[in-house]
Amino acid sequence: MSDLTSPASPRSNPSCDDPIEFEGGEEFSRAWRDGLTPDPTLSVSEWADRHRFLSPRASAEPGRYRTDRTPYMRAIMDALSPSHPARRVVFMKAAQVGATESGNCWIGYVIHHAPGPMLAVQPTVELAKRFSRQRIDPLIEESPILRARVKPSRSRDAGNTVLSKEFPAGLLVMTGANSAVGLRSMPARYLFLDEVDAYPPSADEEGDPVALAEARTRTFSWRSKVFLASTPTIHGISRIEREYEASDRRRFFVPCPHCRHRQWLRFERLRWEKGKPETARYLCEACDGALEEHHKTAMLAAGEWRATATSSDPGTIGFHLSALYSPVGWLSWAEIARAWESAQATDEAKRSFRNSMLGETWMESGEAPDWQRLYDRREDWRFGTVPAGGLFLTAGADVQKDRIEVSVWAWGRGLESWLVDHEVIDGGPERAEAWARLSALLSETWPHASGAELGLARLAIDTGYETAAVYAWARRMGAAQVAPVKGVEGFNRAAPVSGPTYVDATEGGKKIRRGARLWTVASATFKSETYRFLRLVAPTDEEIATGARHPAGYLHLPRGTEAEWVKQLVAEQLVTVKTKRGFARLEWQKLRERNEALDCRVYARAAAWIAGADRWSERKWRDLEAQVGAETKEAAVVETPLPPAITSPPIAPAPTAGRIRRARRRGWRVFRSSYMD
Repeated sequence: MSDLTSPASPRSNPSCDDPIEFEGGEEFSRAWRDGLTPDPTLSVSEWADRHRFLSPRASAEPGRYRTDRTPYMRAIMDALSPSHPARRVVFMKAAQVGATESGNCWIGYVIHHAPGPMLAVQPTVELAKRFSRQRIDPLIEESPILRARVKPSRSRDAGNTVLSKEFPAGLLVMTGANSAVGLRSMPARYLFLDEVDAYPPSADEEGDPVALAEARTRTFSWRSKVFLASTPTIHGISRIEREYEASDRRRFFVPCPHCRHRQWLRFERLRWEKGKPETARYLCEACDGALEEHHKTAMLAAGEWRATATSSDPGTIGFHLSALYSPVGWLSWAEIARAWESAQATDEAKRSFRNSMLGETWMESGEAPDWQRLYDRREDWRFGTVPAGGLFLTAGADVQKDRIEVSVWAWGRGLESWLVDHEVIDGGPERAEAWARLSALLSETWPHASGAELGLARLAIDTGYETAAVYAWARRMGAAQVAPVKGVEGFNRAAPVSGPTYVDATEGGKKIRRGARLWTVASATFKSETYRFLRLVAPTDEEIATGARHPAGYLHLPRGTEAEWVKQLVAEQLVTVKTKRGFARLEWQKLRERNEALDCRVYARAAAWIAGADRWSERKWRDLEAQVGAETKEAAVVETPLPPAITSPPIAPAPTAGRIRRARRRGWRVFRSSYMD
């Protein structure tokens, strides 16, 4: 209902039977009639076209909102209208298709046209604050109809803050999926769950955040609306994929401009000349006619959503959309083709493409490679040396109760890697001589095929056992060469390595910036990467003779590698398990008791990431090649200490003759004796 206009004061104090006359009576009568007239019944898309304005702060196309710009969003927005029978709307999507702005249109519609308590959930509280400032504030400020209903945020006004917007007959609360308190803060008629695949597995250890949030809508029963939207992640653990699979799985069918056949767009039908993404066009599945970029606008306007399955819940409908539908001027087919070619470098890039461009889940292959095949493919280069392709060294250290195990890996272009050394240091973290040996390892070098000597650019050490002792040792060695790491499970991580965080504090609790610094490592991600690299196929001798190279990421093992070590490298497999609440998630589980080789590999890989290898430019790689290739044994005698921050790891100083002999002689002697005892 529209707001009522207060009448002017009457000229006298009439009796109940006397006619009442007001100043400006005709104008008031019109306002009175308007106030008694119900607002027109609008859908969310109609409301957006009539009342929404986009801010230049939050949109590349500021001005009046036009649903015709993204015609496929009309049905999704209208399903969120109170008159639509669906209670839950699921949207599995790619990036850059307009989903977030459509969700904001729903928020604006609720504030103006269908007020009630609404809860909007982002992955974290910090992202909820950013969402409020960058999305909701411009939504309100640029749309006059909303600006008149929501007061400006004031620190002293509990009803209007960054995370709370009060309006007549309703309240919008924004929170993070990591806050159980925020998720159970109030009953909600409307629930907007954004980017649900980025939610943590549990909110403050109180359970699945989606389930906690949806419990807030039970008070409103059939009158509630829930909107779940997200870019998917990994098959088997993706929340949005699970929800979509349980829905009626709607696809957006568009007509071919040549034969009028309706079809939903598949990436496999996008074709272009190799190396020329600008030639990209889409081939119709019926007539093989070429659909060009300029056809897209008319195709989208004539498109329609069609269900491709029967929903297990009649109240849930689901939509899926890839970036192939992105409007002209946003993301072209040529840009998608270019992104696919760029993604061929690594599997992580392929995963990102599949998630963000196609709106599909990535299938992790967690079956352990056959250890015998890996053992048989060992190569003829000497253990304890660095082959020609290796350009810098990192190490991973795993601290156990009675020993410290260390693997040294060489890394080259495309993250091609070579196992250089593995040492088992007898004695647990309580023995000073074990730490002394580990300290000595930091200054050792390994001979390169070019004649140079390479030292460690970075060593990552696990802090899971005897954490305080590891911190103390790392603090003494300094952050330039040693990185304490903490492994965490789960694939829903913004980056495989995050940090560092300062873990040392004074007696008063103040963080010490020069103390120990801890890095968090997504172990599951690097284990999956290692297994993918192990499955790569090496070129044949004939192909190598013609100039073929090993694929990016290929993992080399020297002839001296023991069978027990290879078994440890593939000692785990990825399995799907059910949680106590019935949800599926992926989990790495041991096939064998010993898995130190795999753990050390993960930590050495994290050290390479921390050193910057995943982000180095072509120039840096050329510099490393020049250092290694131009270095001579005589030139290596110059003592050059490692810099405090590793960018392009330098060639380490030459060791003494005795140290070189120990490094070359060490091989598997300690490792072998450890397992024979």
